[in-house]
Amino acid sequence: MFSSLMPPRGEFFELLANHADQVVLGANSTLRLINSLGLGSEDIPVLVAEVNLSERNGDQIKSQLITLLHRSFTTPINRDQIHALTIELDNVLNTLKYVANAVAMYNVQESTAEARELAALSADACMRLSRAVKGLADKKRTPEIKELCRAIDAIESEADRVQRKAIAQLFQDGGNIWTAMKMRQFYSLQEDVLDCCQDAAKTIEEILIENS
Repeated sequence: MFSSLMPPRGEFFELLANHADQVVLGANSTLRLINSLGLGSEDIPVLVAEVNLSERNGDQIKSQLITLLHRSFTTPINRDQIHALTIELDNVLNTLKYVANAVAMYNVQESTAEARELAALSADACMRLSRAVKGLADKKRTPEIKELCRAIDAIESEADRVQRKAIAQLFQDGGNIWTAMKMRQFYSLQEDVLDCCQDAAKTIEEILIENS
């Protein structure tokens, strides 16, 4: 009975790694989606469905992690931090879903250079976040994880710059105000993905500090 309260150490890390994998899949599908707008080279509804599937898979993993936390007497790292990281990975997936679904909701038929750049930055940050999450199981990878977290922070700062430039451009071109308003919201959703990645990276840094 007591052993059931102490699951193998690797079980938490495996679930976190699986959750991070879904983040990468969702980000890559979102990147393909945004790069395909207006080109007719990809089936847009299929790509939106891929992002939504990653989000649903992530929800299942989140549920497994929280259940494991509730029934575990001990955890390999602080249980509150495991919970926080799980929720933050879920937030990344939720925001990727919002971006993908906004394509139809806002009737975004063509991409822009800024939208493509934000999507590429998001995919890069999500890839680095996944590597950082997977490194938590090995203390020898602490320097690598710290560098990955710093890189995510830098990517988020770059995304802020791109978003500001994109929004300024919208209102300088004298175009349709409705188009400007919907693209402003679309860019904001894209930047939110980077904010969520940054939040997760900060939790990972806290985990490293507590376990150093």
